[in-house]
Amino acid sequence: MKKVSGSAIFMYLVIAFCLCVAGVCFYTYYGGKTGNDTVLWTGIVSFMIVYHFWLRLIMGNVTKLFSFNRNHFWFKERKFEKKLYKLLCVKKWKGKALTYNPESFSLEKHSLDEIADVMVKSEVDHWVNEIISITSIFFSLLWGQFWIFFATAIFAMIFDAQFIIIQRYNRPRILKIIQKKQREK
Repeated sequence: MKKVSGSAIFMYLVIAFCLCVAGVCFYTYYGGKTGNDTVLWTGIVSFMIVYHFWLRLIMGNVTKLFSFNRNHFWFKERKFEKKLYKLLCVKKWKGKALTYNPESFSLEKHSLDEIADVMVKSEVDHWVNEIISITSIFFSLLWGQFWIFFATAIFAMIFDAQFIIIQRYNRPRILKIIQKKQREK
């Protein structure tokens, strides 16, 4: 049986909690029990959290259906990246970020080649999530308040950007080790 990470459990608990809160708030507001805007917006915020987490889970499974070439130019390290990572102090915080499936990055269970491929897939997942984050703006057509949904999109994009940065920071190091081992053979 596959072990479920603490991060995954946390994500599912947040989804369940926010889904309940959104349901109660929407029932109370739209059922005519109250006209309080705070109840409506609590429901909307809870719904948006569910929306962002659910779409990330769905797209993470969709991208598993595809393979990606880690040597594609998109995944190559750019000249400016090392300076950016140093400026952002990535080395200090990268190990503290939540990982949905830490086992997929385990050197005990996977080869360096497998981990490099997982890093590429993970980066693609988070780039897709960046695009998905923008779609939350369309909810402003239903509820108004464009700037609130715009802020939601920006915060979600910043959240996913950290994972893109981590993958792009770590992958060149893994690839150098792989190349060194291949030369030694």
